[in-house]
Amino acid sequence: MRSRLAARSTRLVLAAAAVTALAATTACEPEDSADAGSPAAPSSASSGGGGSETPSGDSPSTGASTPAGGSDDKGDKGDSGSGDKSGYGQSCGTNDLDFTVAWKSDPDVDGYYQITAKAKSGITCYLDVNTPSVSFGSGRDGVASPVGQGGEDPIKLTGSAVAYTGVDAKTTDGDAGTQFENIIIAVTEDDPDPAELELPDTATVDKPIVTNWSTQRNETVPRII
Repeated sequence: MRSRLAARSTRLVLAAAAVTALAATTACEPEDSADAGSPAAPSSASSGGGGSETPSGDSPSTGASTPAGGSDDKGDKGDSGSGDKSGYGQSCGTNDLDFTVAWKSDPDVDGYYQITAKAKSGITCYLDVNTPSVSFGSGRDGVASPVGQGGEDPIKLTGSAVAYTGVDAKTTDGDAGTQFENIIIAVTEDDPDPAELELPDTATVDKPIVTNWSTQRNETVPRII
């Protein structure tokens, strides 16, 4: 009888131990489940981090480089647009030019005066009016009439570029005429600042004529047409 009780007690102890072990296993399952899920958490964070890094990486690259590039381009254009263009595109005034006068021999007209115009240093301008205003003295009889020879419109003067005009002081026969030692030239008739040039010799003036401006010397031999 004592032997049966001992066996029964042993079975009860084993059963209790089994229940205890089962309870312990059941209690540990949530932790195991959490542990099993924990590797997924870094994977998700890594993906999320990757998504976060990609926009932030793109954003500084795109946002910084594009506006900066655009700003530099505009700055370059601004520098170019604001460069020194003083005198560019303006019409030549008489005081923008340096003039020289020389006597030229020609069998057809018995010689004439050739006037050369050149822009002063640092000036760029255009001879918009084809024919200069030329006269000997202040009287109407000394005003040279245009003959319409040659001519380029407009002529750009800058640096070493020059334009020529030819003047025949006397177009009549005989000894009639008035003598002058200077010639007056202006780009336009109403130019407030005409230039007065000393002639290489004294000129006898009677019904003078003048050609248009030209860059070709042979186009400025004055002839009555």
